[in-house]
Amino acid sequence: MGGKKGFGAAALFLLTIGVAERIPAQGPPPATPPQGGVQTPPAGGPGGQGGRGGGGRRGGGFVPGQTRLPGDPAQIARGKTLYGINCTGCHGADLRGGDMGGPNLLRSQVALSDQNGELIVPIIQGSRQNAGMPAIDVSPADGAAVATYVRSIMETIGRQGMPPSVGLPPPSVLVGDAREGQAYFAAKCSSCHSVTGDLQGIASRYADAKALQNAFVSGGGGRGRGGRGAGGAPGAPNPRTVMVTVTLPTGAVEGQVVRIDDFLVTVGLADGTLRTIRRDGNVPKVEVHDPMKGHRDLLSTYTDKDMHDVTAYLVTLK
Repeated sequence: MGGKKGFGAAALFLLTIGVAERIPAQGPPPATPPQGGVQTPPAGGPGGQGGRGGGGRRGGGFVPGQTRLPGDPAQIARGKTLYGINCTGCHGADLRGGDMGGPNLLRSQVALSDQNGELIVPIIQGSRQNAGMPAIDVSPADGAAVATYVRSIMETIGRQGMPPSVGLPPPSVLVGDAREGQAYFAAKCSSCHSVTGDLQGIASRYADAKALQNAFVSGGGGRGRGGRGAGGAPGAPNPRTVMVTVTLPTGAVEGQVVRIDDFLVTVGLADGTLRTIRRDGNVPKVEVHDPMKGHRDLLSTYTDKDMHDVTAYLVTLK
């Protein structure tokens, strides 16, 4: 038995050496260039992702090893316009799905695999109507332009999970007409505000146009209501504080609104104390004075154009 065990161990040792000597000799198989002579860049090289921690982008888009020819800039621009008109409602302005329930195109296998419109264009033309995707009334050339635009967005995707917008400068809010903004200001805002008074030099107070836009839309701060979010103790109002006057048989009670509903009104008095008064319908008489009412009323009427036009005008007030 001892001799058989020794013979088996020797045979296993020799077999292991033989396999180890053959492995380095095999080497990697020669690379076979893809059709058309286009060589796929190696991982970690130019255009490669360079592993999990790499900060680069894959050559040809998000799909590993995929190569695509660059899109024509004019066709991409036309496709972007057509996409905005026909596709945004379902698929979203950023291709991640819209209000009408369309799928996220950034995760679509069709969009990821499309090379030259051969997969996207038939769907635009109605090949998936039975699945809920209606045909879009555009020409084949326009469908191809939309496909080119979608692929151009795919090209900007970096590491897995990174949205295309990462690393790009944010869009500017300065896209309005300053003259129309001035006219809107004169019609809607000048009764309370003056460019030579409270708004003089307002553009120099906000280095960021987006912050300036947010400030004028919101009225320059919080709701200014008493109690929660009041920003100060009762009896210390600021220009945006909501005030109230309650007329009682013994006289008027005036102060900051701390709480108000159909049954009670709590008033913050000047001495810092609170007084809560019962309400029964219109008795006693309660008058609320809200300096920010004009801004809140405009929130339901502003259009994007109104806000952009007023912003374009306000940035000129330096």
